[in-house]
Order: sequence, then C-alpha cells, then structure tokens
Amino acid sequence: MGGPLIALMPEVPPTFIARLRDILQLRFTPMFATLPASTLQGISPASPFRRLVKVLGYTAARLIGNIFQPIRNPETLQGAVWLYVVSQNNYESLHFVREALSDAVLVAGQSKQIGRYNAVVNRLSLRRKLLYYWQFPLALAGLIRIEGTRAWRFFDLIFSAVGYYEVYRRALRYYRPSAVVFANDHNDDTRALLLACRAEGVPTAYIQHASVSTSFPPLGFDLSLLEGQDALDKYRQCGPVHGEVQLVGMPKADEFLSMRNQNPTVQRVGLACNLLDETKALTSVLNYLISKFSNLTFTFRAHPSDTRDFSFLKLQHPNLQFSNAKQESVFAFLTKQDALIAADTSTHLEATLLNVVGLYYRFNTHANTDDYYGYVAHNLIERANTLPELAALLTTYQAHKPLDIYQRAAYYNATLGTPDEGRSRERAVRLLNQWLKTVA
Repeated sequence: MGGPLIALMPEVPPTFIARLRDILQLRFTPMFATLPASTLQGISPASPFRRLVKVLGYTAARLIGNIFQPIRNPETLQGAVWLYVVSQNNYESLHFVREALSDAVLVAGQSKQIGRYNAVVNRLSLRRKLLYYWQFPLALAGLIRIEGTRAWRFFDLIFSAVGYYEVYRRALRYYRPSAVVFANDHNDDTRALLLACRAEGVPTAYIQHASVSTSFPPLGFDLSLLEGQDALDKYRQCGPVHGEVQLVGMPKADEFLSMRNQNPTVQRVGLACNLLDETKALTSVLNYLISKFSNLTFTFRAHPSDTRDFSFLKLQHPNLQFSNAKQESVFAFLTKQDALIAADTSTHLEATLLNVVGLYYRFNTHANTDDYYGYVAHNLIERANTLPELAALLTTYQAHKPLDIYQRAAYYNATLGTPDEGRSRERAVRLLNQWLKTVA
C-alpha cells in the first residue's frame, strides 16, 4: 500500500508571474472556465463591473480589515507541525492528526472561513499582504500574455491571490514550523503556502480529504497519503508524481465503518447537492420523487459552502427532512440513509463505504463535469439519466438492497478488506511519525 520516491521535487517558479500561474492552476483549466454561469457567478462574476466591486470589497473587508483585526492564537506555532486547513471539511479531515501528535497545531489564513471551527483554529497574519498589491497590474498583464482573455475574465481571482506567497514565506521564516501538513492541494492560498515551503525548505505532507480530479495540479509534496489506487491513478494523469506516496485508506471514515447499513431494503433516501447543481433541477427531482414515493423518507442536504436559501422546499414538502452540513458531519448524515441521490460529489464514495446505495443523477448540464470523479465508470454507483430511470432504480432497491455494496469501494479505499480496514488513522499517523523523524 505504498510507493517509492517517484520524482525529484520541482523548483519554485523563478518569477512572480510564473508563481501566480502555478498558484492559480485550477482557475485556468478548461473545466473551470466552462462551469455553469450560476456557479461561476458566486466565484467570479461575469460582469467586469461586478468583479471590480468584488475586488474593492475584498480590499476593504479583508486586506484593510486584517490590519485592525487582532490575532491571539491559542497555541504556540513556533517549531510546531502545522496542519493547514482552508475549510470545515479540511479541519475534520486533519483533526485526528492534532489529537495524535502533541506538537501539531491547526492553522488557517487570517480571515479564512472554517465553518463552525472558526474560533478554534490558529491564524496566520495576512496584514502585510496589502504591501504586495503594487504587483497586481504587472501580474494581470503577464497572465494575459500567457492565458489570453481568460486572465481578464478572472482578474478578481488573480487580485485575491497576490501576496500570499510573500506573506507566507515571511511567516515560515518567523515561526519555523517543523513541517506543514495539507488537506487541499489546489486552492490559491494552499498552493502559495506549498511554494513558500519549498522556497524555505520546510517539509510538506498531504492527506487526501476528498476524491480528486484529473484537473488538479500535479502531486508535489514530500509525502502524500492517498486514500486508494483511484487517487494515485488520477494524479498520474495530472503530471509527474513527486515525493513519497503511501495509500492509507480514508481516515475520516474509520469510526463509521462499524456502522455500515444493514437494512435489506431502501426506506430512507438522502439527496445531496453541491454548488454546481441547479435549484430548478433539484426542485423538479424532489417534486417528482416525493409525489411518487410517499412511503419513503427523503432528506435534503446542501453543501456546507452553499449560500442558497432552500427553505422553500420545506414549505412545498412539510415531510421533507433537512441535514445541515454546517452542523452535521457527512457520515452522521449517511448513517441515517439507505440510499443517496446526488451528482458529482465525493459523498457517493462515503455512502458506498457505509453500504448506502449510490444513485447518480445530474442536476446540471455542464459537460466537463459529467461523472467528474469516475464513480459511474468504475461501477461504484449506478446512473439514471431520466426521472423514470431514477424511479425504477429506487423501486428495485425498495424491494432488495444488497449488503455487500461497500465492496465496490476497494479501488478507492486501499484498506478495505485488509487488516488495516477501520485503522486508516493509525496507519496515517504511523507513516507521518516515521516521515517526521527523517525530516527533523
């Protein structure tokens, strides 16, 4: 369940234009540029004027606001192992390391939103980020030469990425962490810290927190702990795989694998949506299913980053249950379901591990994300292209749900069916400890 050193670590790009291109890698992929307009609007507005308003708001609320925001970290960052998080999901994926390593601390950027964990994460000051915005006109011009109109389309994202690398290099020199552990490899602030670590000689490790995509940057950490062969195969398509790779299973699933669904029929159905899914399509599917399956209990769960107001669904369907992703973990939600209907989300993999039937149904028409994680192609879940097909699958599983569905996930979870099943955390911590001893 591991691999050798595969390639030497790449050098840090020598110019700030090249570094920004690396930091913003995902933003310049064909997949990102062709996201549905409704999804992109929340990330980068289509209107140049609205992008400018967003830049001004970012400047006032984040850049200038950070200057007046005091930082009082509850823990000492000097010489510690940093667990760098950029979301609530990241926190939940790395917290087990914090519990296992006495010198590990959870760290995030100064104003980064970490959901319900905002108050307990240590913060890295970004006050000096403001000093580097003289670079923005040069950065925009340089990236337009490389990426053409796509750079202008996302100039607000370029603006927000400026300064991360320089500020994080300064933080690394000041605190001198013994290592930095990541759970994300493609956000702009994450990639900036990764490049800063390379420049400052700080060892880096990566613990996969969700299914990966072939649109991600090449794997570039000193140690990467991946969940299974699927992740490694996809990273090989992203480019050269750098550093040591070990397959450890899914640490965040350990405590729930003993709670696998043993119901022989489907009675409770969860519907999970992400930011790509269209409200109109979600509403139509729920209207159809609830009217057709009055004997089933349906639960709706939006992504924790989704800001849409779905309260109208409760008015339309008083018996519809809701799972609040900001308060209830995905595994706690799944333990209450017999089947899951969703489009492109790693929740399908987590459901399969708990022996919950996964049904793939698209709530958008974005061609570049069709079966984004390859779950249908690898027979992890079944696909329905129409509402009658979806209803037919549900009817079949209402009559009988197999108890060995979880075995489909072996390609994605390396410990499934091995003595290490349910002990991914122990395996990950053991490998981390061994690695830390070699880099200390």
